[in-house]
Amino acid sequence: MKRVLITGAAGFLGSHLCDRFLNEGMHVIAMDNLITGDLKNIQHLFKNEHFEFYHHDVTKFVHVPGSLDYILHFASPASPIDYLKIPIQTLKVGSLGTHNLLGLAKAKNARILIASTSEVYGDPLVHPQTEDYYGNVNTIGPRGVYDEAKRFQESLTMAYHNFHGLETRIVRIFNTYGPRMRLNDGRVIPAFMGQALRGEDLTIFGDGNQTRSFCYVDDQIEGIYRLLLSNYHLPVNIGNPNEITINEFAQEIIQLTGTQQKIIHKPLPENDPLQRQPDITLAKKVLNWEPKIDRKQGLQKTFDYFKTLSTQELLKEEHKDFSKYIY
Repeated sequence: MKRVLITGAAGFLGSHLCDRFLNEGMHVIAMDNLITGDLKNIQHLFKNEHFEFYHHDVTKFVHVPGSLDYILHFASPASPIDYLKIPIQTLKVGSLGTHNLLGLAKAKNARILIASTSEVYGDPLVHPQTEDYYGNVNTIGPRGVYDEAKRFQESLTMAYHNFHGLETRIVRIFNTYGPRMRLNDGRVIPAFMGQALRGEDLTIFGDGNQTRSFCYVDDQIEGIYRLLLSNYHLPVNIGNPNEITINEFAQEIIQLTGTQQKIIHKPLPENDPLQRQPDITLAKKVLNWEPKIDRKQGLQKTFDYFKTLSTQELLKEEHKDFSKYIY
């Protein structure tokens, strides 16, 4: 039985990866320091004899007993609300954490896939974004702590590949949504759905003409799985190229939820990208992958999940107190 280590396993994507690899007949070792993850996302797996959980911070030395075939590094805050509150921890998990896991992969002779992001493209001057575009990132802006952590992560991973011959994979993840997202993480889908469920006005930042491209989580996980098992070591975009403006998206949410909220506008955050659309030509060619689930179907599944949340979860404004992590 193959053994896989998944970091950030109690997070949104990490928990879905745990499900997938268990379903593929692998032994899953989950690791998370729970700074932004939540055990409820993986609690259904604790009775599985082929699942184990380590409460650990990957910015510290990482030891896993026994053999490892694969490592998937998904530990990182991924929401602007989070990484603006814990900027140094965000930089550390992308740098020190990545270094520790690359070292572990080398010691175990394991293949490692690191989770990069469309944010490496910054506020892009090329549209749609292809993997050979170097990006337009403000290194000292408020979002730079996330963007540059991921860009450094890619560089370090390629250095290990080129210098040590390590088997590496790099996925650039575009906006992904689905069950187990946090309502209060600051991203547009859970924000809109939370406001709809609470009967609040929908908040759009800026004029609403900025675009996003939303990929349902099952499609994203399939792309990541195919990339891990492929022979391709350079970055690959995984996302849905179906682009929509935030104004249009707000109307879709109102129609989906059957609510009658007003739409209010607030100032656009600094360095917030105005366009986001993946070019997935490479993923189609190398992985024979493209998204299958349309936005209407995916949004309905996501909204059905949010409707199951308790009133306490629905009204929760803050994710958690980060003070014990700030040092």
